[in-house]
Amino acid sequence: MIKENVQKILSELPEGVELVGAAKTRTAEEIREAINAGVKIIGENYIQEAKKVFEVIGRKARWHFIGHLQKNKVKKAAAIFDMIETVDSLDLAREIDKRCSEVSRIMPVLIEINSGRERQKFGVLPEDAQRLIEEASHLHNIKVMGLMTMGPRFGAPEDSRPYFVQTRKIFDSIKALGLPHVEMRYLSMGMTNSYRIAIEEEANMVRIGTMIFGERE
Repeated sequence: MIKENVQKILSELPEGVELVGAAKTRTAEEIREAINAGVKIIGENYIQEAKKVFEVIGRKARWHFIGHLQKNKVKKAAAIFDMIETVDSLDLAREIDKRCSEVSRIMPVLIEINSGRERQKFGVLPEDAQRLIEEASHLHNIKVMGLMTMGPRFGAPEDSRPYFVQTRKIFDSIKALGLPHVEMRYLSMGMTNSYRIAIEEEANMVRIGTMIFGERE
């Protein structure tokens, strides 16, 4: 089932749109099946879960952190992940920079936008995004590569469009600034119920879990 699901999604994604297999709670066997079917990026929400499956699978895919990252888990994240999509404060950016400097690597990051201004969600408020990116651009061991937003998980897919539109506008305005050491390449938006709307609004990275793996038990 996973193989067929992946192949169907990949066949429908426009050229230039990257698929992140959102693998929260999934087993190494399920993740391996998705990779064998063509998923090149695995997204994980929790460090401990990621560590377990990473030890089994290794570098057969690229690994993106897509959950809320606590500062005390950054050192472990720096050892596993190829990108952190959820940077939402200068404190977190500095901690990633510090831990990556210890292992002589530069971590690509996305800035998470709380486009819905939801109190229960993480992310920087839209009006604070530019300042955060300008401050993060001075750090030597991270590189801002774009933006990420969640949008509402439930409700009609169309309901998420205003959040994606707003995030794309922020993306475009920051890209136009041409900030040094900032490469606005990725716009990560949309999940299983909303990724088609996200692509219409110029997302070039979508995070899909349920449509690949089925409903979580």
